[in-house]
Amino acid sequence: MSQADSHIASADKRQAGPGRPRSFDEAAALDAAMRVFWEKGFEATSLDDLTKAMGLSRSSFYAAFGCKQTLFLRAVEHYSRKGIQTLKEVADEAGDEAVDAILQALANPEGGNRGCLLINCITELAPHDEKVAELGRRHIDHIEEIFAKAIDPAHPDTARDKASAYYSLAIGTLALRKAGIAPERIARTLQQARSVLPD
Repeated sequence: MSQADSHIASADKRQAGPGRPRSFDEAAALDAAMRVFWEKGFEATSLDDLTKAMGLSRSSFYAAFGCKQTLFLRAVEHYSRKGIQTLKEVADEAGDEAVDAILQALANPEGGNRGCLLINCITELAPHDEKVAELGRRHIDHIEEIFAKAIDPAHPDTARDKASAYYSLAIGTLALRKAGIAPERIARTLQQARSVLPD
């Protein structure tokens, strides 16, 4: 269990207690918090922004999550889990075309300029926040594992360097999206890069 998970578990016990069931849907609250952090970033997000989006009073917020930092880590972990599960499903459904499908899902040329919440957080906070950096490394490792299994299902360990190259390509396209580069150009960039990074 991560430190963030430990904080939440303790908060859950404080809030619920005997005869005091939780009065809100934690997954929905984390989704709401995730969207606010994704839109504004950690530093620019206020407690009022969060309580309004999550539909919680300040007392309920503090009882359940303790502080903004704990909620932030929990929300980013929530985002990571959902993203990893989605990519696994994409890979499973694509079969022999899994590498292209994963790459397209990550790059998502039509996805607008918000980028990836995890990459945004790494850029904003990881250089001076080791907890965020660790979370980012775990997320990257999971995605590279998915890529490696798609590249060489029988020997995924030998495909990790190539998997890292593919993920680096996907991260680069997120920067293009955030800069407002046209989706068609991003798609062409992916196609060209794919031609020099065969399976």
